[in-house]
Amino acid sequence: MSQFGKLSRAVVLSLVVAAVGSAALATPAVANDNSPTVVGGTRAAQGEFPWMVRLSMGCGGALYTTQIVLTAAHCVGATGPTTSITATLGVVDLQDPSRIQVRSTYVLRAPGYNGNGRDWALIKLASAVSLPTLPIATTTAFNNGTFTVAGWGAASEGGAQQRFLLKANVPFVSDASCQQSYPSLIPSQEICAGLPQGGVDTCQGDSGGPMFRRDASNNWIQVGITSWGNGCARPNFPGVYTEVSTFAADIAAAAASLTAPPPSACGPFTNGADIAIPDLGTAQSPVAVTGCTGNASASSQVPVRIIHTYRGDLQIDLVAPDGSAYRLKNPSSSDPADNVDTTYTVNLSSEPRSGTWQLRVSDVFGADTGFIDTWSLTL
Repeated sequence: MSQFGKLSRAVVLSLVVAAVGSAALATPAVANDNSPTVVGGTRAAQGEFPWMVRLSMGCGGALYTTQIVLTAAHCVGATGPTTSITATLGVVDLQDPSRIQVRSTYVLRAPGYNGNGRDWALIKLASAVSLPTLPIATTTAFNNGTFTVAGWGAASEGGAQQRFLLKANVPFVSDASCQQSYPSLIPSQEICAGLPQGGVDTCQGDSGGPMFRRDASNNWIQVGITSWGNGCARPNFPGVYTEVSTFAADIAAAAASLTAPPPSACGPFTNGADIAIPDLGTAQSPVAVTGCTGNASASSQVPVRIIHTYRGDLQIDLVAPDGSAYRLKNPSSSDPADNVDTTYTVNLSSEPRSGTWQLRVSDVFGADTGFIDTWSLTL
């Protein structure tokens, strides 16, 4: 089973608990035969689904904008900058020399995701691509009928992921019927599709890919994101998909935050009061940030001046208003010089700017003392 394939709810949760990091994502083996990918599917034609994306950790996705991929939360690590993911686009054959490959710059995983629902995420690419995008449903009007699924995942349960993009059709399964197979289903967040006799389904490696159908104008619209299920194509066990209409507004807002220009710097905010650092103790110096909207910068500046007779004694943290701590300096017994007079650059892009920030300085070795002279914060 692929580590980032379509998984059972329990396995998805176990991956979250294991704190999957995007830096550890690896490219899966790709089979070179022409066997179906989506179980029970047929090969898609070149250009048939031009918004399909293959991700290097072994998941699928769809172009939400020309620079943002919509995929599953369980495919990615925590929200933050990352260049470890490669998106392959524009082809059905992953070995086609005309394929487009673009690295990621940022992952935004659904806020509150813990392996139980909310299985969506956005990946920002380093550059936009000249390919069509796939609109997502904003109402439940399309949560019915027959859907199309596509992907490069395994041809059979536990099998290898594949070279060619395959497609298949699966019918809607009602929440009541799906809950008979999956009591843990979250009807307000998830939608099911599949044949009662099995035989057609998404499989490991298809996670994050779209489930879609035609709208009233005969255009494709995304209704679901491949999420989880019990095996692949088993009778009476349909596939479970994230219901994108539930999260349409959240996804739109998240995408807008990824494409918005970086906020103008706010600050500096300074505390120049001398605060003694107790020997083998801790001192805190607060700064109240007001009049700043939005989140802080990924390159926030923290100039710090501390008078101390042995700076190696000191551990320095910046503490955000919500209590999150960002390490600026570790103690070191091999750094006997006096004083700290340094400007630290910190990625605080996940933190709202306004509120009371603290510079926390701990003296972890005995004998030498000092005080916080001044520090500033530009967000």
